[in-house]
Amino acid sequence: MTKIAILGTGMAGFGAAHAAHAAGLRPVMYEMDDHIGGHTASYQFPGGWTFDEGPHVSFTDDTRIQDILAANIDGKYEQFATRVNNYWKGYWIKHPAQVNLHGLPTDLVTKILLEFVEVAQRTELPAIRNYEDWLRASFGNTFSETFPMQYTIKYHTTAAANLNTDWIGPRLYRPKLEEVFRGALQATSHDVHYISGFRYPTRGGFVAYLKPFVRIADIKVGHKVVRIDPKARLLHFDNGVTAAYERLVSSLPLPELIPMIVGAPPAVLAAAARLACSEAVIVSLGIDRADLVDAHWSYFYDQDVFFARLSTPHLQSPQNVPPGCGSLQAECYYSKKYRPIDRRPEDCIEPVIADLKRCGVLRESDRILIRHAMHIPYANVIFDLETAPSVAIVHDFLDEIGIGYCGRYGDWAYIWTDQSFVSGEKALRKVLAGDGK
Repeated sequence: MTKIAILGTGMAGFGAAHAAHAAGLRPVMYEMDDHIGGHTASYQFPGGWTFDEGPHVSFTDDTRIQDILAANIDGKYEQFATRVNNYWKGYWIKHPAQVNLHGLPTDLVTKILLEFVEVAQRTELPAIRNYEDWLRASFGNTFSETFPMQYTIKYHTTAAANLNTDWIGPRLYRPKLEEVFRGALQATSHDVHYISGFRYPTRGGFVAYLKPFVRIADIKVGHKVVRIDPKARLLHFDNGVTAAYERLVSSLPLPELIPMIVGAPPAVLAAAARLACSEAVIVSLGIDRADLVDAHWSYFYDQDVFFARLSTPHLQSPQNVPPGCGSLQAECYYSKKYRPIDRRPEDCIEPVIADLKRCGVLRESDRILIRHAMHIPYANVIFDLETAPSVAIVHDFLDEIGIGYCGRYGDWAYIWTDQSFVSGEKALRKVLAGDGK
């Protein structure tokens, strides 16, 4: 019986456990917190409130994953057509903004349309060296500077010129010229968001998808790994426990994982240190009414609005709140490399509330029943211009010593929860085959 050790009990970790179980093996999973879930954890508050560790929904079109997750909650899930909008200088704009310009200032819309025509008529593409170049080539200068370049600074904590284009995928819709004009001339438009719909557990928050998996593994919570000896195949934990393994899969963030490994070369340590990731303060609010924002999440472009994105947990499942109430989660982004956090998490609550009132989401008469702030040390990978070569160095090293890596922070990729599960499965199969990842 191969001894499988898995670091982390988030979506990727349980993907690895699921693959081990399918191979007839029972893994041991180690979690530094006192609960499972990792980045997909959910938290219960007195009075019937449920908040996830930031917004999580399942929108995979992979029927196998759909069936696995649905079975874990006995088929009891909510299903929605996705509603997403944007806020800019007092205007609420359906997402994506590039095909929903109707109602914005005439001069702004005119400039954007003229530049979209110019972009469409180009016979030669300009050189694309970074994300800013890609935006300008795709949408023209005015739209790029007004919307995505502003959001990039808030969400990624650095300028678009400092990002590569590896992460874009389907995230930014590139419309036909006809769609841009139609969206500028009429108030309604077709839904073209890349997430057309999603599922969410009816009860228990997003982590409910994972809880039945605890039956297929031996789970050790309160075990934070501090040292990994790949030659002796030993794990050392901060509680003094040591554990042997034959195969190891990690979903830990690469900048945390690499310094723990005995014998990691200086070049690999330096590469891991260059990897940038945002951290977030998630402000969760419980309100005494439900008619807050009619969108599952909203993007905020203004630099003077404290948060970058707002989600509505009560619209994911009515069981996330007491009857008649609503809930909000505001995401405030920082990063060690580009925008160091300058306050305690709880000090973000009042600025968030003030700007929610200024934007018209909250009223002065609202009773705020829940106020909570949580700090997320690893929120999103920042794909700056150092990322690709640094990740290659780190992954080559882990492959060489036979440690599997998975998930958003192990693959160091912009992947969603369902993709993280598959990433864990793949990592486990690789280490079982003896091929590292």
